[in-house]
Amino acid sequence: MSQVQQITTLIKEQLKQQQITYLALAEMLGMSEANVKRMFAKQAISIKRLEQICDVLKLSIAELFLLLERKKELVTTLTREQEQQLVKDLKLLLIAVCVRDAWTMEEILQHYHINEHECIQLLARLDKLKMIELLPGNQYRLLIAQDFKWLPNGPLERYITHFVIKDFMAAGFKEAESFRFYMPGTYSISSIEILRRRLQDLTREAADLNQQDAKLPVSQRKRVGLLLAMRPWELEQFQDLRRDKSE
Repeated sequence: MSQVQQITTLIKEQLKQQQITYLALAEMLGMSEANVKRMFAKQAISIKRLEQICDVLKLSIAELFLLLERKKELVTTLTREQEQQLVKDLKLLLIAVCVRDAWTMEEILQHYHINEHECIQLLARLDKLKMIELLPGNQYRLLIAQDFKWLPNGPLERYITHFVIKDFMAAGFKEAESFRFYMPGTYSISSIEILRRRLQDLTREAADLNQQDAKLPVSQRKRVGLLLAMRPWELEQFQDLRRDKSE
């Protein structure tokens, strides 16, 4: 992806995060909505127009490029060794989940049976695994992206399949914040592609919201599990009732 493409993509992400529509942006820039859409589609943004867009986003051009650099630095896929280290040590996995959600060390110590010395050691291990960069005062910088992907059939995916999802789905979903929905269907290839894209969009939006809310203290946040899944599938009992193709 070229630098122009990366900047255009980042601007669109920032607009979405701040809930600024193309129509609203067009009005603030004194343009038509069609011209704004064309500008992004052709990736033809002049320096003057870029400065105006940054003003709308309440960012300087320097801050926009800094966001771009930080985004490029984040790791989107862990190595097999990194994943293996996480799944074989429950406390290390817990600390990894906490830092991904921007918990401070004080918040970790307050919520879990882990002492300060042990927490520092676990953070140091994550630093060694290149998942965080330890900073003075037990602070850290996260080096993995919010929407990082598991390795296909890797240690994390196997762990989540065998333990996390089973435990997650066994719950009663009775809390006010809970939502459970399952709907089988028989769709065309084009409809399946539309559903897949929308699920990917929701995944990115969930990651963006988690990153935004990371600025809040843990006392103002709540751990939530969000499971998105779609695959060609039919209940095994239904398959047993299918006619043989030779009939």
